[in-house]
Amino acid sequence: MNWYLGAIKKYAVFSGRARRKEYWFFVLFNTLISIGFIVVELLAGIAIKEMGLGVGLLCSLYFLAIIVPSFAITTRRLHDTGRSGWWQLLPLLPLIGAIILIVFLATDSTAGANKYGPNPKEPSTPR
Repeated sequence: MNWYLGAIKKYAVFSGRARRKEYWFFVLFNTLISIGFIVVELLAGIAIKEMGLGVGLLCSLYFLAIIVPSFAITTRRLHDTGRSGWWQLLPLLPLIGAIILIVFLATDSTAGANKYGPNPKEPSTPR
C-alpha cells in the first residue's frame, strides 16, 4: 500500500524515475480499488447497467481523481527504462501498441543514471 500512497503523493510529478515495483503495485492497488467500487455500486444498485458496464458515480469520480497520477507514474516508469513519457500514446496503434507498451513497462531499469535522473534501485552516494 505504501507504493500506491507514494505514487499518490507524487500526484503530478512527471520528472524522475519510478521502479517496476512502484509502478506495478500502483496498478495492482488501483485495480483492486476500482473493483471494490464496482462491487459496492452493484450491491447498492447505483451502477449504470444499461450499457452493461456496471460503472457508476463512485467509479467515475475515482477515475477522474486517479488519471493524473496514473499518467505521472507511467511517465516516470518509462523514464526509468530510458524512454520518453510520450510512449504512453503507443496504445493508439491498433492491436500491437498496447502490447509494446506493456513490454516497455515491464522492462528492467537502465543501469546507472540516465537523462531522467539516477537509478532509484541504487543507493544514493553521500556527498
